[in-house]
Amino acid sequence: MIIAEFAIFPTSEGVSVSKYVKEAIKVIESSGLKHETGGMSTTIEAPDLDTLFKIIEKCHEAMVKMGAQRIHIDLRVDHRLDVEASIESKLKALGKR
Repeated sequence: MIIAEFAIFPTSEGVSVSKYVKEAIKVIESSGLKHETGGMSTTIEAPDLDTLFKIIEKCHEAMVKMGAQRIHIDLRVDHRLDVEASIESKLKALGKR
């Protein structure tokens, strides 16, 4: 399982971009993938990179469709091949669950 931390937002649309971020969250929610949204990013579990990148692409497309002229994307990926990892297992390892 791939676990990714992902943030996307326009840098061309002024100081308040929550309507764009909300649209990206709708895309992520509609994907059916397990995810957790925090104050600065969303953590997503994906079975492979293709699936992850398709979700990111759909979020990007949604912002373009809304008229964003410049879009910033942050992505961090953890792909462990030695054990089956999940958002839950990572949080348990930290004593957060």
